[in-house]
This record gives sequence, structure tokens and C-alpha cells, in this order.
Amino acid sequence: MEDKKTEYFDVLIPPGVPRTIIYDITDRFEVEVVNRRRMMKFANMDGDIRELLAFRCTKDTAEKVQEYMLSELEKFIAD
Repeated sequence: MEDKKTEYFDVLIPPGVPRTIIYDITDRFEVEVVNRRRMMKFANMDGDIRELLAFRCTKDTAEKVQEYMLSELEKFIAD
């Protein structure tokens, strides 16, 4: 019998996302908040490597988290 390992994906949290949205997602979904090193490619940070936060979870959950986070950001910006 083959032992399948669970594959995890990271959903990067864009800089500036309110803590309330991050906390809400950790309460609603089965995610782990992790640090990810990423090279920035915009504005005055072009080429800088920064530590970003990400939600680590399964693929199905990652898709739901991405959709929910963008929806909540749109609501936050509209208010």
C-alpha cells in the first residue's frame, strides 16, 4: 500500500493586509501562518528580498483562503 503525503501550498499575504483579516482567516480555515522569503519586483523594492507572511494549507483550502482574503480586502478598501 502506498503512503501518500499531504501536499501543502502557501498563499502569500500581501504587505498591508489588516491583522483583523489575518486573524479571521486563521479562525475560519485550517491554516498555519509561516514566513516566506520573496524577491520584491515593484516600486522602490525591486530586487529586495523580504520576509513575507503566508498561509500554509492544502490546495483546496488555499483556493478558498485566496478567494476569501481578496473578498475581505475589497470590503475593507470600500469602507
